[in-house]
Amino acid sequence: MGQSRRAFLSAAGLAVGAGCVGELTTGGSNDRTATASDRPSATDVSLLLNWKPSGLHVPYYAAKAEGFYEEQGLSVSKIESGQGSDFAAKQAGLGNAAFAVTSADQVLNVNSRDVSPLSVGVVMQRSPVVLFTVRENFGAEFSAVGQLAGKTLGTGPGMVGLLSTLLLEREGVLDSVEMVDTGYDTVQQLLSGEIDVAGGVFGDVVDARHQGYATDSVRVASAIPSYGHVLATSGTFADEHPGTVRAFLRATARGAAWAHRHPEAATDHLVDAVPVLGESREQQRDKWRLMSSGFMLSETVRSKGWGRSAPEPWRTMHEALDDADLLGGRVDPDEVWTNEYIDAEYEYVSSYAEAVSNS
Repeated sequence: MGQSRRAFLSAAGLAVGAGCVGELTTGGSNDRTATASDRPSATDVSLLLNWKPSGLHVPYYAAKAEGFYEEQGLSVSKIESGQGSDFAAKQAGLGNAAFAVTSADQVLNVNSRDVSPLSVGVVMQRSPVVLFTVRENFGAEFSAVGQLAGKTLGTGPGMVGLLSTLLLEREGVLDSVEMVDTGYDTVQQLLSGEIDVAGGVFGDVVDARHQGYATDSVRVASAIPSYGHVLATSGTFADEHPGTVRAFLRATARGAAWAHRHPEAATDHLVDAVPVLGESREQQRDKWRLMSSGFMLSETVRSKGWGRSAPEPWRTMHEALDDADLLGGRVDPDEVWTNEYIDAEYEYVSSYAEAVSNS
């Protein structure tokens, strides 16, 4: 299932329409709604987020507010706050949510426990996990993992700690860094100087900057192929409603491209839908800007289009989970994802990288 059952278009085919993607103008041959062959059979769907709404979820709110889901024949009746990526992956696998925002590690984890969520699109092509410092406490600009020798690094539980440890190991400094479990208080311990460096996600860096701290960070994905947010559904739903899955992915890709070019308006859509975020509007906007510019592109996206999976990040994640004995049983990392439902002919998919690079 990992390999697409649809042949890739030729390089020339993928480039159709690329000459006008600066604004991805409407009305072009690739700017199309659902055709008779892939029109959605289930039109009223919901989206379960991995956590509380934030700037990391801007594409979905933008696609809904701008009518992109509707243009694809879908009514996204609810965008629901989640309870974690594990919960989201499980609900998708059980069929309790048509679509869910989750993470690659939890798709693997839940599949190892007899529930089968299927990743149908990668939104965050690079893991959000970072190692970051506060320059005032660290005493220098932090730009390389080798600088951490003799330092104290704090991380919480789960994938952040696992990937942080893996990065130190790959860079050959694990034995010279004191690792401490800081639970869910990692950022505050960093800001107070109790630890030298924190393992967290890029949203933590944005929050610290908005508190007035000068921060530096190193991205785990710079050395370890690993995904962040993915979109999951159940294999049964995808088999029964392939047109619905394709339509949802097309509209989401367009929402991401539009939000990249219009971050202020896209943030307004988020805040309009979730008014409590008005108090942190600038933080949410900056989280989206950083995600869009630094975590959604990859060589796979540049060569084959938005949303596509490649085998290596899934295999890397599986190996890390398996080595840490965090899986419930056997799971094949090539069987938990597919590119089958990504429409390579759709302009906002095929030319996504060029569109956001030129804006």
